[in-house]
Amino acid sequence: MILPDAREGVAGDRFARLALSCVHREYPNKISHVLNSAEDARPAREIYPAFYGCYDWHSAVHGHWLLVRILNTDAETPFRAVILDALGKSFTAENIAGELAYFQGAERASFERPYGTAWFLQLMTELRGAGFPEAAGWVETLSPLETHIRTQTLDWLTKLVYPIRAGTHNQTAFAFGLMLDWADATGDAEFRGALAAKALAFHAGDTNCPLAYEPSGEDFLSPCLMEADLMRRVMPQAEYAIWLSAFLPQVPRDGSGEWLTPGIVLDPADGKLVHLDGVNLSRAWALEGIAAALPPDDARVPALLAAASVHKQTGLAAVSEAHYAGSHWLASFATYLETRRGIAPQ
Repeated sequence: MILPDAREGVAGDRFARLALSCVHREYPNKISHVLNSAEDARPAREIYPAFYGCYDWHSAVHGHWLLVRILNTDAETPFRAVILDALGKSFTAENIAGELAYFQGAERASFERPYGTAWFLQLMTELRGAGFPEAAGWVETLSPLETHIRTQTLDWLTKLVYPIRAGTHNQTAFAFGLMLDWADATGDAEFRGALAAKALAFHAGDTNCPLAYEPSGEDFLSPCLMEADLMRRVMPQAEYAIWLSAFLPQVPRDGSGEWLTPGIVLDPADGKLVHLDGVNLSRAWALEGIAAALPPDDARVPALLAAASVHKQTGLAAVSEAHYAGSHWLASFATYLETRRGIAPQ
């Protein structure tokens, strides 16, 4: 694949190049796969034929999301033709039939739940909001997997008794946020209602989140900040402002940003340690989302935005093609942050 030159100073071009370099790159690959027989010992391309690249399934999904997001937010992108070609190679009826068959296989109910499935719904949100003509056909092609994930998620919610407060893939707060945005974009009131009810049941009474315990050594999501970013989606503004005071009393009212320091990565080639570059990016977008949900004159807004700025600067500086451990996924986080996905325009 011959990629266009990136425009000087345009971060989105750099992010597009990183995604294009990995969405169809088969190796290295980390397969999260239950083998039901010896016949299941196959390469990733055969197991999930649309989303086999970018090291793992969820990264392939949000790598494709990144490419659609670039088309939706940058009308002048020089990568338009090559992005459309890459998406067209992935989004075929045959490939999606293979993906769906995998999801429907025995012992696969928890596959990529909830992180990867939330990103898939985010991909569908992006495609449904796209203005380029190919998008409508791809929505139709991908919709059987979308329907399956929706049904499977609703069933899981009825059985989920406790939130998952991890700082990695299994975290429910982050996934619920992406899923709620999909429900709002599609007008799926049943799905939104189920998610909102579960979020409120899990978190409406939470207080004094131990932010000082974060980040853990392999976090790429903040349990505290992602919960706050979730709850802004299910509470009225006045109620949310009160809830936030009890949940994150650490947020200062003096406009300072030093109350929350970015995570440190000493070895960007280590696939787990590099997660901390991701936590800086996801913290930044969560802080911006929390600030956007508060009344404009709330005294905490300047401090939230100050901390977001520091984390954004640190996180974006780490997005590099030097090490595949980070380059196969950090560009998606950076794009989510830079394009303010998940935050309604003011």
